[in-house]
Amino acid sequence: MNPTVTVSKRGADRLRRGQVWVFRVDLAGEPDAAPGAIVRIVDARGNVVGHGFYGAAELALRLLARGERAVDETSLRERLRAAIERRRALGELDALRLVHAEADLLPGLLVDRFGEGVVVQSLCAAWDQREAALVEWLVELLAPRVIVIRDDAATRDFESLPRRAELVRGDDARVGYHEGALRFEADLLTDQKTGGFLDQQENHLRAAEYARAAPGGEALDLFCFHGGFGLQLADAMRRTLCVDQNPVAVARVRANAAMNGLGAKVEAEEGNAFDRLRAAQERGERYRMIVLDPPALAKRKSSVAGALRGYRDLNLRALRVLEPGGILITCSCSGKVTSALFEELLVSAAVDARRRIAILERRGAGRDHPVLLGIPETDYLKCFVLRALD
Repeated sequence: MNPTVTVSKRGADRLRRGQVWVFRVDLAGEPDAAPGAIVRIVDARGNVVGHGFYGAAELALRLLARGERAVDETSLRERLRAAIERRRALGELDALRLVHAEADLLPGLLVDRFGEGVVVQSLCAAWDQREAALVEWLVELLAPRVIVIRDDAATRDFESLPRRAELVRGDDARVGYHEGALRFEADLLTDQKTGGFLDQQENHLRAAEYARAAPGGEALDLFCFHGGFGLQLADAMRRTLCVDQNPVAVARVRANAAMNGLGAKVEAEEGNAFDRLRAAQERGERYRMIVLDPPALAKRKSSVAGALRGYRDLNLRALRVLEPGGILITCSCSGKVTSALFEELLVSAAVDARRRIAILERRGAGRDHPVLLGIPETDYLKCFVLRALD
């Protein structure tokens, strides 16, 4: 039988209401369980609440199943297979998230596919201990040419887990993949996140539709990374400028643009987005489409106020250089900044810019990144499509 962990009334009630995490403050005493173990979770009266992974951190329990039903290695493999199978409904994609942690009943685990490569990211001790089995299951289910372990996320620090990135299958971590008709390249060992920003893929393709509906102008893609938004815009726009502070990302944009026959229409430069918008306003530049896709500016509750000021400043500057009738696609991946807060700062920026703005769409992460109902922390990505009416 799995070790037993007793939780407080508050912890048990939270799990029964749909929460999937228990924090250490809601444990009754110190559990007799090793970090990474599957444990039986009971309330103060001994009633079984469920089973989960135990971790030596403030986030002490990650729920695997409610009730008496136990979870073992066989059922974990079956959940992995089922998560991969569910993605088939999204079509013939060669780049997508295959496992999205709690939303696929595999808490603390992310698995991404980029063409012939698969990236595994463990956020807790439970998956570190099952790494060999997990790699074996992925080889069996997908037969990828490349498997990379990207256990380098900052969240691992909470469990005092070492950070590492390692190629465990294949001899080259560089892979090619597609977003729509465009081909991209990534280095799965060294590029940001797990190699790319798959959560934005559907938004990249939607941006291309807006560009095709209003072709011929100039576009500005800020925080461009590998050009996921910018290259999608470039086919319809007369000129697209992609800006990022990372010189490796800028070089990759140029290479990806050339590979897709867009080198003459795409310019990529290294620079700060705030400075670039300030310079655009001073020069009287106007853009038909602008994309703002900054990194998370608020990773903790204490940094939300500063993040809101940063997002507001970015959007205010962008609205001042947006053509009448132009499109602004503006994003926030800060989980601590809710959609309501983000919309509120957009209203403030529009008022100060003296622009009348229509919201065309409120979007989020792609369908391969499902959100758990009732767990707002999993609904982290906001993507607003705005049109300047004057």
